[in-house]
Amino acid sequence: MKLGIFGGTFDPIHNGHLFVAEAARLLEGLDKVLFVPTSNQHYRDKAQAGAEHRCAMILGAIATNRGFELDHTDLREDATGYTADLMPLLRAKYRDANFTFVIGADSLVNANWVRFDEVLESLERFVIAPRLGVAADALRRVIAAVPKHLRERVDTLNLPEVPESASLVRGLLSQGRSVRYLVPEPVWQYIVAQKLYGFNGAA
Repeated sequence: MKLGIFGGTFDPIHNGHLFVAEAARLLEGLDKVLFVPTSNQHYRDKAQAGAEHRCAMILGAIATNRGFELDHTDLREDATGYTADLMPLLRAKYRDANFTFVIGADSLVNANWVRFDEVLESLERFVIAPRLGVAADALRRVIAAVPKHLRERVDTLNLPEVPESASLVRGLLSQGRSVRYLVPEPVWQYIVAQKLYGFNGAA
């Protein structure tokens, strides 16, 4: 089985996430894409919504796609939030799987990756989705720093740059503005019902 791993805070999940996940599934021939939310981001601010809310929104967003699945491994109490520690747990859970890690270019370029070589060693593929605002030169520098024997595992997905971001969604909501159609409809309805991210308006 070929599994995609799509990690992040998903705070909240938005249409850009779904577009990238579906494109990676098709372009890489994946059987499933696992959405793996984390509660331990070492390079970004702590998630504003709790894990329970974020998981509920993910489940609502992916409900109609049989090729998507939620995985709670990086929300365990003993989870460190480091991908190098996550991969052995996923290997033990999905013993017969080949893994493709799916990541946005912004997360790759802006993150302070720990034991990146170890992460790549544990994967069959590491694919990068272009993101608006990430300079091509910066991305090339990161890829060029990968050891030669691992570089063939790294590739860029042939996709348009995705403009949506969770920070944009949260910013609009904090101003009381609608994010309908930036996020899947079940996510929008959940945000309204739970009054997340400071939004107090109506659907």
